[in-house]
Amino acid sequence: MPPDSRIISRIISEPYAGLQAQALGLAEAAGLSPGLVELRPRRPWSWLPAAIWPAPLGAVGLTAPPPGLLFTAGGTAGAVGAACRRRGSTVVQVQNPRIDPRRFDLVVANAHDGLRGPNVIVTRTALHRATQARLAEARAVWARRLAHLPRPLVAVLVGGSNGRFRLEASEGAALAASLAAMMARDRPGVALTPSRRTAPAVRQALSARLGPLGAWVWDMAGENPYFGLLALADAVIVTVDSISMISEAVATHAPVLLADLPGRSARIGRFRASLLHAGRVRPFAGRLETWPVLPLDDTAEAGAEVRRRLRL
Repeated sequence: MPPDSRIISRIISEPYAGLQAQALGLAEAAGLSPGLVELRPRRPWSWLPAAIWPAPLGAVGLTAPPPGLLFTAGGTAGAVGAACRRRGSTVVQVQNPRIDPRRFDLVVANAHDGLRGPNVIVTRTALHRATQARLAEARAVWARRLAHLPRPLVAVLVGGSNGRFRLEASEGAALAASLAAMMARDRPGVALTPSRRTAPAVRQALSARLGPLGAWVWDMAGENPYFGLLALADAVIVTVDSISMISEAVATHAPVLLADLPGRSARIGRFRASLLHAGRVRPFAGRLETWPVLPLDDTAEAGAEVRRRLRL
């Protein structure tokens, strides 16, 4: 859907790429081209949960709500968005705000959050920007650059420690060993991209072990290959710490294998169980597995539902 220039819209979020990408994916699916308002809470409010801030706008240095339709992403932005709505703004909250969803015009939340209500739109996966059109563009750019790699091509998406799962040097070495075993047994091409959260020691372990075997490992310099790898992959391996990366992977036509990490998250556990039950993902056990799949992506439908409910 081409952007509707008649509608002013803003994304309000802390400066986290994952949150911003979810809100941007929803806004784009709704046919909008939003600006970005980044939240940087002031002290002492940055030390306290946003849900208990007495004046959320002042806590982030805002004197008034930003103009236009607001998409707020995450808990901190949710507190700010609820305050904006009290002052007349129309607000769409992305993710469970952890406050009463009736304080927003709409809330778009994942099924594993367990949030329900007349103004709640429930999706099976996280919102994202991995549309088929964007993947096609990335495929055209990266096909030649990765043409030297054997087929089938396995894209490996690596996250990092996040308070629920641990991915440090020892876990990185174990992951590298499992990937090396797969390369030796199954002979696929491997293209690997770390994320901003991937520790330098993990990047080093992966590069040192897999590079000599012929894997292509992004060095974090130059153009980000992320969408290119998703577009070209015959299979995708994703570390289990990131709902966003898993959601983007299952939006492709490739089967997805989940690389486990030490740790636990009830939310991610429910999310993973739903995808396992649907046959869309399998555990990664050091071997390449492929099976017929279809893309799993609710972002476009959620964007259309936002337009319908808000009569845009």
